[in-house]
Amino acid sequence: MDTTARIIDKRDLTDITKLFVVHAPLVARNAAPGQFVILRVSETGERIPISITDFSQSAGTITIVVQEVGRTSALVVALEVGDVVLDFAGPLGAAVPLPDEGHAVLIGGGFGTGAVYPLARELRRRGVRVSSIIGARTQELVILADLLGSESDELHVCTNDGSLGFHGFVTGRLEELLDAGAGFTHCFAVGPMPMMRAVAQTTQRRGLPAMVSLDPLMVDGTGMCGGCRVSVGGKSLFACVDGPFFDAHQIDFDEAQARMTTYQEQENISRELAGHAAGVEG
Repeated sequence: MDTTARIIDKRDLTDITKLFVVHAPLVARNAAPGQFVILRVSETGERIPISITDFSQSAGTITIVVQEVGRTSALVVALEVGDVVLDFAGPLGAAVPLPDEGHAVLIGGGFGTGAVYPLARELRRRGVRVSSIIGARTQELVILADLLGSESDELHVCTNDGSLGFHGFVTGRLEELLDAGAGFTHCFAVGPMPMMRAVAQTTQRRGLPAMVSLDPLMVDGTGMCGGCRVSVGGKSLFACVDGPFFDAHQIDFDEAQARMTTYQEQENISRELAGHAAGVEG
Protein backbone atom coordinates (compact mmCIF):
# COMPACT_ATOMS: atom_id res chain seq x y z
CA MET A 1 0.00 0.00 0.00
CA ASP A 2 1.18 3.52 -0.81
CA THR A 3 2.58 5.10 2.36
CA THR A 4 3.08 8.62 0.98
CA ALA A 5 0.67 11.47 1.64
CA ARG A 6 0.09 13.35 -1.60
CA ILE A 7 -2.23 16.32 -2.15
CA ILE A 8 -4.74 15.46 -4.87
CA ASP A 9 -7.06 18.46 -4.56
CA LYS A 10 -6.93 21.98 -3.12
CA ARG A 11 -9.73 24.50 -2.70
CA ASP A 12 -9.59 28.12 -1.59
CA LEU A 13 -12.22 28.73 1.10
CA THR A 14 -11.05 32.25 2.01
CA ASP A 15 -7.89 34.23 1.31
CA ILE A 16 -6.17 32.49 4.24
CA THR A 17 -8.16 29.27 4.59
CA LYS A 18 -7.59 26.30 2.30
CA LEU A 19 -9.12 22.84 1.97
CA PHE A 20 -6.84 19.95 1.02
CA VAL A 21 -7.73 16.43 -0.04
CA VAL A 22 -4.77 14.20 0.77
CA HIS A 23 -4.30 10.67 -0.52
CA ALA A 24 -3.20 8.88 2.65
CA PRO A 25 -4.75 5.38 2.64
CA LEU A 26 -3.08 4.18 5.83
CA VAL A 27 -4.58 7.10 7.75
CA ALA A 28 -7.98 6.96 6.06
CA ARG A 29 -8.35 3.24 6.76
CA ASN A 30 -8.91 3.80 10.50
CA ALA A 31 -10.23 7.39 10.64
CA ALA A 32 -13.32 8.25 12.69
CA PRO A 33 -15.30 11.47 13.38
CA GLY A 34 -13.59 13.71 15.92
CA GLN A 35 -10.03 12.60 15.24
CA PHE A 36 -7.09 14.59 13.87
CA VAL A 37 -3.78 14.21 12.04
CA ILE A 38 -0.31 15.56 12.70
CA LEU A 39 1.60 16.93 9.74
CA ARG A 40 5.03 18.37 9.08
CA VAL A 41 6.12 20.14 5.91
CA SER A 42 9.91 20.15 6.22
CA GLU A 43 12.66 18.35 8.12
CA THR A 44 13.23 21.39 10.32
CA GLY A 45 9.57 22.38 10.60
CA GLU A 46 7.28 21.95 13.58
CA ARG A 47 4.57 19.33 13.79
CA ILE A 48 1.03 20.70 13.88
CA PRO A 49 -2.28 18.99 14.67
CA ILE A 50 -5.14 19.44 12.17
CA SER A 51 -8.72 18.20 12.66
CA ILE A 52 -10.05 15.78 10.05
CA THR A 53 -12.78 17.40 7.96
CA ASP A 54 -13.64 14.34 5.89
CA PHE A 55 -12.31 10.89 5.09
CA SER A 56 -12.97 8.12 2.59
CA GLN A 57 -11.73 4.65 3.33
CA SER A 58 -12.56 3.45 -0.20
CA ALA A 59 -10.68 6.32 -1.88
CA GLY A 60 -7.95 6.38 0.77
CA THR A 61 -8.30 10.12 1.31
CA ILE A 62 -8.28 12.53 4.22
CA THR A 63 -9.66 16.06 3.88
CA ILE A 64 -8.34 18.84 6.11
CA VAL A 65 -8.94 22.58 6.42
CA VAL A 66 -5.97 24.81 7.27
CA GLN A 67 -6.07 28.49 8.19
CA GLU A 68 -2.92 30.58 7.92
CA VAL A 69 -2.21 31.93 11.40
CA GLY A 70 1.56 31.51 11.76
CA ARG A 71 4.76 30.43 10.08
CA THR A 72 4.06 26.71 9.82
CA SER A 73 0.44 27.02 8.73
CA ALA A 74 1.65 29.47 6.03
CA LEU A 75 3.95 26.75 4.71
CA VAL A 76 1.06 24.30 4.67
CA VAL A 77 -1.37 26.55 2.78
CA ALA A 78 1.36 27.20 0.20
CA LEU A 79 1.37 23.51 -0.79
CA GLU A 80 -0.15 22.66 -4.16
CA VAL A 81 -1.77 19.67 -5.85
CA GLY A 82 0.83 16.99 -6.46
CA ASP A 83 3.00 17.95 -3.50
CA VAL A 84 3.86 15.28 -0.94
CA VAL A 85 3.43 16.11 2.73
CA LEU A 86 6.64 15.04 4.46
CA ASP A 87 4.88 13.67 7.57
CA PHE A 88 1.16 12.93 7.80
CA ALA A 89 0.46 10.86 10.91
CA GLY A 90 -2.85 9.66 12.22
CA PRO A 91 -5.61 9.17 12.91
CA LEU A 92 -4.95 10.46 16.42
CA GLY A 93 -7.18 11.25 19.37
CA ALA A 94 -10.35 9.49 20.41
CA ALA A 95 -13.42 9.23 18.23
CA VAL A 96 -16.20 11.48 19.52
CA PRO A 97 -19.01 9.55 21.28
CA LEU A 98 -22.10 10.13 19.16
CA PRO A 99 -25.74 9.27 19.96
CA ASP A 100 -27.86 6.85 17.96
CA GLU A 101 -31.08 8.81 18.32
CA GLY A 102 -32.45 12.25 19.09
CA HIS A 103 -31.80 15.69 17.58
CA ALA A 104 -28.22 16.96 17.61
CA VAL A 105 -27.20 20.57 17.11
CA LEU A 106 -23.70 21.04 15.67
CA ILE A 107 -21.98 24.40 16.08
CA GLY A 108 -18.96 25.46 14.04
CA GLY A 109 -17.09 28.71 14.52
CA GLY A 110 -14.70 29.94 11.83
CA PHE A 111 -12.63 27.12 10.36
CA GLY A 112 -13.98 24.87 13.12
CA THR A 113 -16.88 24.33 10.74
CA GLY A 114 -14.73 21.81 8.91
CA ALA A 115 -14.36 19.64 12.00
CA VAL A 116 -18.11 19.25 12.58
CA TYR A 117 -18.84 17.95 9.07
CA PRO A 118 -17.79 14.32 9.75
CA LEU A 119 -19.97 14.39 12.88
CA ALA A 120 -22.96 15.50 10.81
CA ARG A 121 -22.42 12.78 8.24
CA GLU A 122 -22.12 10.02 10.85
CA LEU A 123 -25.11 11.27 12.84
CA ARG A 124 -27.27 11.30 9.73
CA ARG A 125 -26.08 7.77 8.93
CA ARG A 126 -27.30 6.71 12.37
CA GLY A 127 -30.70 8.29 11.81
CA VAL A 128 -30.17 11.23 14.17
CA ARG A 129 -31.74 14.55 13.18
CA VAL A 130 -29.05 17.19 12.61
CA SER A 131 -29.29 20.98 12.86
CA SER A 132 -26.09 22.90 12.20
CA ILE A 133 -25.20 26.45 13.23
CA ILE A 134 -22.07 28.00 11.72
CA GLY A 135 -20.63 31.42 12.37
CA ALA A 136 -17.98 33.86 11.20
CA ARG A 137 -17.16 37.53 11.57
CA THR A 138 -18.42 38.38 8.10
CA GLN A 139 -19.87 36.73 5.00
CA GLU A 140 -16.48 36.40 3.30
CA LEU A 141 -15.22 34.20 6.15
CA VAL A 142 -18.09 31.72 6.16
CA ILE A 143 -16.78 28.35 4.97
CA LEU A 144 -18.19 24.98 3.91
CA ALA A 145 -21.85 25.98 4.21
CA ASP A 146 -22.60 23.92 1.09
CA LEU A 147 -20.80 20.83 2.38
CA LEU A 148 -22.28 20.92 5.88
CA GLY A 149 -25.71 21.77 4.53
CA SER A 150 -25.72 18.55 2.52
CA GLU A 151 -25.55 16.53 5.74
CA SER A 152 -27.86 18.70 7.88
CA ASP A 153 -31.63 18.73 8.17
CA GLU A 154 -31.35 22.45 8.91
CA LEU A 155 -28.45 24.86 8.43
CA HIS A 156 -28.26 28.25 10.17
CA VAL A 157 -25.55 30.75 9.19
CA CYS A 158 -24.54 33.56 11.56
CA THR A 159 -22.28 36.56 11.00
CA ASN A 160 -21.15 39.09 13.56
CA ASP A 161 -21.81 41.99 11.17
CA GLY A 162 -25.10 40.66 9.80
CA SER A 163 -23.79 40.41 6.24
CA LEU A 164 -25.20 36.88 5.94
CA GLY A 165 -27.88 35.02 7.85
CA PHE A 166 -28.45 35.67 11.55
CA HIS A 167 -26.93 38.93 12.82
CA GLY A 168 -24.96 37.92 15.89
CA PHE A 169 -23.11 35.09 17.56
CA VAL A 170 -23.90 31.40 17.17
CA THR A 171 -25.10 31.27 20.77
CA GLY A 172 -27.69 33.93 19.98
CA ARG A 173 -29.14 31.75 17.23
CA LEU A 174 -28.94 28.71 19.50
CA GLU A 175 -30.98 30.54 22.15
CA GLU A 176 -33.60 31.48 19.54
CA LEU A 177 -33.95 27.90 18.35
CA LEU A 178 -34.22 26.60 21.89
CA ASP A 179 -36.87 29.19 22.70
CA ALA A 180 -38.78 28.08 19.60
CA GLY A 181 -38.86 24.51 20.89
CA ALA A 182 -36.21 22.94 18.66
CA GLY A 183 -36.01 19.94 20.95
CA PHE A 184 -32.24 19.44 20.81
CA THR A 185 -30.99 16.45 22.79
CA HIS A 186 -27.25 16.80 22.15
CA CYS A 187 -24.83 19.59 21.22
CA PHE A 188 -21.34 19.40 19.71
CA ALA A 189 -19.22 22.50 19.07
CA VAL A 190 -15.84 23.26 17.49
CA GLY A 191 -14.27 26.69 17.15
CA PRO A 192 -12.35 29.40 18.99
CA MET A 193 -12.08 28.95 22.74
CA PRO A 194 -14.30 31.96 23.62
CA MET A 195 -17.04 30.60 21.35
CA MET A 196 -16.89 27.13 22.89
CA ARG A 197 -16.96 28.63 26.36
CA ALA A 198 -20.08 30.61 25.45
CA VAL A 199 -21.69 27.46 24.06
CA ALA A 200 -20.86 25.63 27.29
CA GLN A 201 -22.44 28.37 29.39
CA THR A 202 -25.56 28.57 27.22
CA THR A 203 -26.16 24.82 27.06
CA GLN A 204 -25.53 24.33 30.78
CA ARG A 205 -28.04 27.04 31.62
CA ARG A 206 -30.56 25.41 29.27
CA GLY A 207 -29.91 21.86 30.47
CA LEU A 208 -28.62 20.66 27.08
CA PRO A 209 -25.75 18.09 27.14
CA ALA A 210 -22.80 19.43 25.17
CA MET A 211 -19.34 18.40 24.05
CA VAL A 212 -16.64 20.68 22.66
CA SER A 213 -13.31 20.00 20.99
CA LEU A 214 -10.23 21.35 22.76
CA ASP A 215 -8.11 20.99 19.62
CA PRO A 216 -6.95 24.66 19.85
CA LEU A 217 -4.84 23.62 22.86
CA MET A 218 -2.90 20.88 21.11
CA VAL A 219 0.80 21.24 20.33
CA ASP A 220 2.56 17.95 19.58
CA GLY A 221 -0.59 15.80 19.58
CA THR A 222 0.88 12.83 21.45
CA GLY A 223 0.69 13.86 25.12
CA MET A 224 4.48 14.19 25.35
CA CYS A 225 4.75 17.97 25.70
CA GLY A 226 1.99 18.51 28.26
CA GLY A 227 0.99 21.75 26.55
CA CYS A 228 -2.66 20.73 26.19
CA ARG A 229 -3.22 19.64 29.78
CA VAL A 230 -6.61 20.76 31.03
CA SER A 231 -8.88 20.11 34.01
CA VAL A 232 -12.10 18.27 33.18
CA GLY A 233 -14.38 17.35 36.05
CA GLY A 234 -11.53 17.97 38.46
CA LYS A 235 -9.19 15.57 36.65
CA SER A 236 -6.05 16.56 34.76
CA LEU A 237 -6.36 15.31 31.18
CA PHE A 238 -4.70 15.91 27.82
CA ALA A 239 -6.70 17.29 24.90
CA CYS A 240 -4.75 15.23 22.36
CA VAL A 241 -4.84 11.73 23.86
CA ASP A 242 -7.91 11.91 26.12
CA GLY A 243 -9.95 14.02 23.70
CA PRO A 244 -10.16 16.20 21.77
CA PHE A 245 -13.89 16.16 22.67
CA PHE A 246 -14.91 16.64 26.30
CA ASP A 247 -18.04 17.35 28.30
CA ALA A 248 -18.33 21.12 27.89
CA HIS A 249 -19.89 21.55 31.33
CA GLN A 250 -16.92 19.91 33.09
CA ILE A 251 -14.09 21.92 31.49
CA ASP A 252 -12.12 24.51 33.45
CA PHE A 253 -12.23 27.18 30.75
CA ASP A 254 -10.18 29.66 32.80
CA GLU A 255 -7.29 27.21 32.73
CA ALA A 256 -7.87 26.30 29.08
CA GLN A 257 -7.91 29.95 28.03
CA ALA A 258 -4.69 30.62 29.95
CA ARG A 259 -2.97 27.74 28.18
CA MET A 260 -3.80 29.32 24.83
CA THR A 261 -1.16 32.00 25.48
CA THR A 262 1.59 29.68 26.78
CA TYR A 263 3.66 29.85 23.58
CA GLN A 264 2.55 33.26 22.38
CA GLU A 265 6.02 34.79 22.74
CA GLN A 266 7.64 31.98 20.72
CA GLU A 267 4.93 32.24 18.07
CA ASN A 268 5.53 35.97 17.72
CA ILE A 269 9.28 35.40 17.35
CA SER A 270 8.64 32.75 14.69
CA ARG A 271 6.41 35.11 12.71
CA GLU A 272 9.00 37.88 12.92
CA LEU A 273 11.75 35.54 11.70
CA ALA A 274 9.55 34.38 8.83
CA GLY A 275 8.83 37.96 7.83
CA HIS A 276 12.51 38.85 8.01
CA ALA A 277 13.46 35.84 5.88
CA ALA A 278 10.85 36.74 3.28
CA GLY A 279 12.21 40.28 3.14
CA VAL A 280 15.75 39.04 2.66
CA GLU A 281 14.73 36.57 -0.04
CA GLY A 282 12.67 39.23 -1.79
